[in-house]
Amino acid sequence: GGGRFAAYPDPASGGDPWTIGWGSTGADIRPGVVWTQMQCDARFARTIQRFVAEVAAAIGAAATTQNQFDAMTAFHYNTGQLPGSSLLRLHVAGEFDQALAQFALWVHAAGRVLPGLVTRRAAEAALYGTPNQ
Repeated sequence: GGGRFAAYPDPASGGDPWTIGWGSTGADIRPGVVWTQMQCDARFARTIQRFVAEVAAAIGAAATTQNQFDAMTAFHYNTGQLPGSSLLRLHVAGEFDQALAQFALWVHAAGRVLPGLVTRRAAEAALYGTPNQ
């Protein structure tokens, strides 16, 4: 696909970390950077592999559906906080309803609730709670 994507500031800080494309951050992403969709896609594909591996390692052999795994990967990609979280602990314990409720707690940035995070966590929770076909 076409299109060009400009780096944008973090909604909470108004500055760092600058983000581009599908949530990519890093030292090379700063004000004025513009990427093609192909650059955004390639960076995301490289980055998400690390998060998938981290989620897989964190859940270990715990019973997990693909939707639960995908929801926890999205959560971890956005927060970096799955390891050590109550969400992970409850999931591994098989307390899926309680784990699902944890998503809604992760909606604060810079000391305030951000509507975008409320929307993102609700989508992750909905995916987590959807049985695989």
